[in-house]
Amino acid sequence: MKKLSALAFLLIGIILSSWLFSGCGNSKKNTEMELKDFIKKFEAKYTSLVKESAIASWEAETSGKEEAYKKSADLEFKVSLIFADKKDFETLKKFKEAKDITDPLLKRQLDILYNGFLGEQIDSVKTKAMIDLQSKISMSFNNFRPVVGKDTLTDNKVDSILRSSTDSKLLEATWNASKKSGANVSKQVIELVKKRNEAAKELGFNNYHEMSLKLSEEDPKEVETLFNELDSLTRDAFAQLKGEMDDYFAKRYKIKKDELMPWHYQNRFFQEAPKIYKADLDEYYKTKDVVVLTKDYYSGIGLQIEDMLKNSDLLERKGKNQHAFCTDIDRLGDVRVLCNVKNNANWMNTMLHEYGHANYSKYNDRDLPYLLRDAANTFTTEAVAMFFGRFASNPQWMKANLNITDAEAKKIADDCYKTLRLEQLTFSRWAQVMYRFEKGMYENPDQDLNKLWWDLVEKYQMLKRPAGRNEPDWASKIHIALYPCYYHNYLMGELLASQFTYYIAKNIYKTEDIKSIDFSKNPEIGKYFIDKVFKPGMKYEWNEMIEKATGEKLTAKYYAKQFVN
Repeated sequence: MKKLSALAFLLIGIILSSWLFSGCGNSKKNTEMELKDFIKKFEAKYTSLVKESAIASWEAETSGKEEAYKKSADLEFKVSLIFADKKDFETLKKFKEAKDITDPLLKRQLDILYNGFLGEQIDSVKTKAMIDLQSKISMSFNNFRPVVGKDTLTDNKVDSILRSSTDSKLLEATWNASKKSGANVSKQVIELVKKRNEAAKELGFNNYHEMSLKLSEEDPKEVETLFNELDSLTRDAFAQLKGEMDDYFAKRYKIKKDELMPWHYQNRFFQEAPKIYKADLDEYYKTKDVVVLTKDYYSGIGLQIEDMLKNSDLLERKGKNQHAFCTDIDRLGDVRVLCNVKNNANWMNTMLHEYGHANYSKYNDRDLPYLLRDAANTFTTEAVAMFFGRFASNPQWMKANLNITDAEAKKIADDCYKTLRLEQLTFSRWAQVMYRFEKGMYENPDQDLNKLWWDLVEKYQMLKRPAGRNEPDWASKIHIALYPCYYHNYLMGELLASQFTYYIAKNIYKTEDIKSIDFSKNPEIGKYFIDKVFKPGMKYEWNEMIEKATGEKLTAKYYAKQFVN
């Protein structure tokens, strides 16, 4: 047999390599085409149904009607069935394992779909049971009204009494009445927690809390490390402020400091800063229209919200959800906000906050695939909302938007900063309670949850538990039942809000003196958020988006610089 020359071997090698790479390229191309086809079919099933579900949920939350909740629950179940399809999930698994997807937008959509499907790979009967149970709990909360004496109270009225009354007996009665919502639902919540855990374990997770974080692209160990760091950072500063609060309230209620109880701190959960400084910010808002202020402010920075205001439901009404939220109906601009507005500082904060969420949704990039037209992460939209919400107690912002005088702004400046710092540190400690309670509850729902709750409240909020109290006060916090494993995102959002604040100050206003800026009437602010935060959507993982938008990954240093140091 005639031997092949070295040149022949080289030519054969080139030909074989050509076939190999050509085959590999065709394989990847075919896989990507198959994935595109899969996504197209998924969206055909999903987009119209999820829109119908969002509208039904809106109707339920704005009406409180049982039939509306049933319709919402049924549609939510139908949406979940799309993600529960085991054949489609196996297809997605093959795409993931093949690692042939190199197009970055396709790969990102694959990751998002995979996580979405993985979280629903449980028995449909169990899914339906969880949704129905959650719907019943939601209806119970929405129709609950505390009764004190002969008076039936709204949440706004409860908050008003806790903020303004100096009658300890009335405060205690009001606080106790507000907690009865927890007694109404606690057994159902525990049942729901166990069902969620059972589902998570079927999918290979230790519990639902762990699953929630991981499917949100958050590492539970990193979150734990972050919360431990923030506990260490804020503990001493909060303890000092807590001492100031106790001095103030002992004098206000004419009692000894060791007689102060949770109902003396002007809030059902001590999650918001009490009013201990002289400046009463409500005075500046009571003659203003908070809705108009919100519209005018956002317009001044180049973010138009008139269309969203028209679709929103902003005033309190019987049967309606008494809280506040924003919902994106279709990722095409139908964005709605629910509030129960009063003209005060708290609702100014809330309106700025919720329309921060709304702008994030409205200004998504319609050129992006449907699946990527959403916030990079839950906490990144919270960060935007918090960035704006903080302005309600910013004297420079108040001067620019409420037309208070320069002298008045200077007069309240110190109290405004102290109030904002108190708000942040108070909330930070409250978030520790919520994060650690939910983590502990999902790790062991059979433990004494009433004790766990008050152990954490005493440790992190430094409040005294009422003597002999053994009630499911934890269950009166609506988030634990209806928005589970979410609260850590609020605190992570606060960190990013500070990071945004310092970046905008340095790069748009060319200063690091954030107290001198009113952050108003400057379209560069709106443009920054649209270009760097809103439009990228889910194109990048959250920390990559943050780095592109601020030059750094998420860090606690700016939050500490603003509120602790």
